[in-house]
Amino acid sequence: MIDYSIDLRQQLTVNLHLHRRREHALDQHQHAAVAIVVVDSERDTGDDPIFAGEGLAATGMSFADVPGVVDGLDGRMAGVSGGAAFLLCRRASRMSRHAGQWALPGGRVDPGETVLEAALREVDEELGLVLGPESVVGWLDDYPTRSGFVISPVVLWAGGSPTLVPSPHEVLAVYRIGLQVLLDAEPRFVAIPESERPVVQLPLGNDLIHAPTGAVLYQFREVALSGRIDERVDHFEQPVFAWR
Repeated sequence: MIDYSIDLRQQLTVNLHLHRRREHALDQHQHAAVAIVVVDSERDTGDDPIFAGEGLAATGMSFADVPGVVDGLDGRMAGVSGGAAFLLCRRASRMSRHAGQWALPGGRVDPGETVLEAALREVDEELGLVLGPESVVGWLDDYPTRSGFVISPVVLWAGGSPTLVPSPHEVLAVYRIGLQVLLDAEPRFVAIPESERPVVQLPLGNDLIHAPTGAVLYQFREVALSGRIDERVDHFEQPVFAWR
């Protein structure tokens, strides 16, 4: 378990400062921002409070579309908290795009907004968490998506255990995922016939996190936590179900 401490913030800040961030031109893409919000958490050994008794059916998602080996997975996110953590959302099933998928808080950049302003606004709108520019720890690489966005990820320090009030219109549930759990995950790189690029999968809880979220979290793991400066992720593919 990784302690939520000033030393951790310093480590993240130094590693992200050393990282030479890669930006992508928007071209015909829309600009979006996502946030890796770092918080503290208690250890949780209980069952998933959202999907208990319902499984993945509550999201409308199916493992039939997931590439690679999915034996034993049921979509639950249980027993993953403890110590320093980041916030991961399950998108509401009513969403018009990417319903039920795992996501970091975030969304498109509105006209006249900076990327940081958009990220902070989305964290407030989705999670009821108000943070300011002083919460910024650093930035990761842009990630262009198949659905027409260039995503710019920012890492935010939320100051311990803030109260979260998820918006039911956008978020089915929000989870605190321990940074140690992220470090202990064994990433998968799966070939698919639709692309020459490997699909990245991060096993967390009893599910798999795919790009773009999985790519952003993989880079955060490698660069910010493990100090593998300039590790890139824009060559990783998304599964076909996330292309739309």
